[in-house]
Amino acid sequence: MLPWCFYVVQVETIESRCLELFGRDYKYSVIHNTNGEVCGHYPRQIVFLEYECTDPHKDRFESTVQTSKLQDLVNRSKMARCRGRFVCPVILYNGKHICRSSTLAGWGELYGRTGYNYIFSGGADDTWGAESEPEVPEDDSARNGDSQLFDKVRGLDIKLLRYLSVRYICDLMVENKKVKFGLNVTSSEKVDKAQRYADFTLLSVPYPGCEFFKDYKDRDYTAEGLVFNWNQDFVDAPLTIPASFTKNLNIDWSEYQSWDLVQQTQNYLKLLLHIINSDDESGLLVHCISGWDRTPLFVSMLRLSLWADGAVHASLGPAEILYLTIAYDWFLFGCSSGSERQARLEAVREVFLAAYSSTVGLKSSAPSPSGAISGLLEQFARGVGLRGTNSIV
Repeated sequence: MLPWCFYVVQVETIESRCLELFGRDYKYSVIHNTNGEVCGHYPRQIVFLEYECTDPHKDRFESTVQTSKLQDLVNRSKMARCRGRFVCPVILYNGKHICRSSTLAGWGELYGRTGYNYIFSGGADDTWGAESEPEVPEDDSARNGDSQLFDKVRGLDIKLLRYLSVRYICDLMVENKKVKFGLNVTSSEKVDKAQRYADFTLLSVPYPGCEFFKDYKDRDYTAEGLVFNWNQDFVDAPLTIPASFTKNLNIDWSEYQSWDLVQQTQNYLKLLLHIINSDDESGLLVHCISGWDRTPLFVSMLRLSLWADGAVHASLGPAEILYLTIAYDWFLFGCSSGSERQARLEAVREVFLAAYSSTVGLKSSAPSPSGAISGLLEQFARGVGLRGTNSIV
């Protein structure tokens, strides 16, 4: 196993190369994530593309987003999504942002992650800001309190999406909700009970995840003729695409369950390209569950396809665009950033979720005297012996 310091040096080299390649064609800003404080599974330097800067005679499409405002919204909204993988703009195409993220966090992860952050920050976690801590009202039922928490957290996520002018959300999950430890740990926009995402155009385009690609490997990486089994119990997300998109692509979408992996991938990519070319102002979000297998696959293909058309990264050669998409879209968005200590604590988070489930059973309890989530988490922390008189740092 390589020493941690050697790994960090390697990552820094890759990061520098990516920044140099982005800088060939774009003016960009960086959201610093050196120790994973923004997201432990995102690049240590998150690139935000502002505008193209290569050809002074070419019409310049410039983002209207301010980096400082973006970073504030990112910090406040990140808890809304699985593993804190917030909505992140990664491609700038004609002034529109193509973004990536994980899916929405469910009740289990939201409370579990909030509790984990609270306990291991010594009680000083300030995810939503002191003035906006979600309260559990004493005169309402616990379920209404949960609803208000989701209103707050997902409301911040929606603010970020709107600030990035995202209108289209492409969900690659084959399930409506992901179950882990016997809990619905993730959700998705398409099954949000309060329909908070109703103003967005939601597309459910189920695409098999990493488990299916074991079959791809076992077939000596031959995708032709490899068809996903849509009859499995956990598969409950149907293909749902607005008619305005389906009628122009000459694709029989009713046959999607009979497509092999090649045809399915091709048709989904055609759909995504059609979406971003059909609207001159609105951006696109692509996500799966965790955002690190199916999501980078389609983000990478979008980047390569748009590059081939001369629409993005126009000055990069074939080897350079390939390096950029593998290094940035795949590697830097999939490896844990930050220190070894943080990586170890992140592993503890998984154990914490299981302990939270077995101890509290994820059943809402009566509100604490303070009426705030921090009181509930403090009671839990002390109840399972994770907090004593001394804070855990």
